[in-house]
Amino acid sequence: MQARLLLEDGTLFTGQSFGAEGGSVGEVVFNTGITGYQEVLSDPSYCGQIVTMTYPLIGNYGINRDDFESIRPYIHGFVVRRHETVPSNWRAQYTIDHLLKEYGIVGISDIDTRMLTRILRQHGTMKGILTTGAEKVEELKERLDASSLLRDQVARTSTKSLFSSPGEKERIVLIDYGAKSGILRELTKRGCDVVVVPQDATAEDIRRLSPDGIQLSNGPGDPKDVPHAVETIRELIGQYPIFGICLGHQLFALACGADTGKLKFGHRGGNHPVKELESGRCFITSQNHGYTVVEESIAGTELEVTHINNNDKTIEGLKHKKYPAFTVQYHPEAAPGPYDNSYLFDRFLQMIRDNKIANPERPRQAQLSETLRGELQYAQK
Repeated sequence: MQARLLLEDGTLFTGQSFGAEGGSVGEVVFNTGITGYQEVLSDPSYCGQIVTMTYPLIGNYGINRDDFESIRPYIHGFVVRRHETVPSNWRAQYTIDHLLKEYGIVGISDIDTRMLTRILRQHGTMKGILTTGAEKVEELKERLDASSLLRDQVARTSTKSLFSSPGEKERIVLIDYGAKSGILRELTKRGCDVVVVPQDATAEDIRRLSPDGIQLSNGPGDPKDVPHAVETIRELIGQYPIFGICLGHQLFALACGADTGKLKFGHRGGNHPVKELESGRCFITSQNHGYTVVEESIAGTELEVTHINNNDKTIEGLKHKKYPAFTVQYHPEAAPGPYDNSYLFDRFLQMIRDNKIANPERPRQAQLSETLRGELQYAQK
């Protein structure tokens, strides 16, 4: 069956359909990863996007049960040069075609993905419509012009209720803005007692859980579309050690008074070089984001830049000058991509331990006695 991809600038690509039949609108982006297409498909940060893979052969090792980064894919379309229908790998359980059909996602193959990527690099990411229908191009253009990109991706991908992954060490509250499973996996691997809360959890909701530290997750879309998250983070800064990843990094920056802006075509892939300013060391990182913290907006805040992108010099890491809090724009949990930066989870836990030593808690008996005394005085009034 034929499939077509129409960009908002009028460029039309015609190829072969795989996956589900139908049509969808989304932001057309590209990912430069050679492997890791299953993790890309299941990364909630791609919610509402039509993802183009620049590597020409996709599907050759199939889909398995272990490499999902969320319970289901949230992408609005999948674009590849060549779709392999018969995977060859001992871990493969079914094909990409099967996965896309199961979740109603349209795929297109046999188009010039190199040309598409050059268009997106030159003109920036843009809205597109991917369809297997027989509508005229004029009708597709009208549908595309009349449609809007999603603005509620965080609410769509976040957990709807609190849940826990028990451990014996530090209690970490993971605020889920569309979190990848890799973040939870890295924390539980270190023995943390993790409590995952929805994106709209209030500061008071989080305080009741008595966390030792707070993890701000990755997630899709524009950070300015979730102002309630910014307010919650602002209330928590200084009360608990904080570690933010990707969208969590941007939300933290907004909470500290900085600003964010949209990149021309974003960073999506597993080979982005990032320089740590303190050591001068360069790390190869996994990235997936379309927004960045505006460098000029850091002045006048209590933030310090810790990492920059070696390609375009955008901000890749921040830390608070006064409170125990740091963030990175890239993905230390990888999946897909290199695991060089997983040490940041160890740094986060060490920061929590150092903070406890520097700020010892009052004995619980004293806290309880003070609370009871206050309640008694209130009752007597």
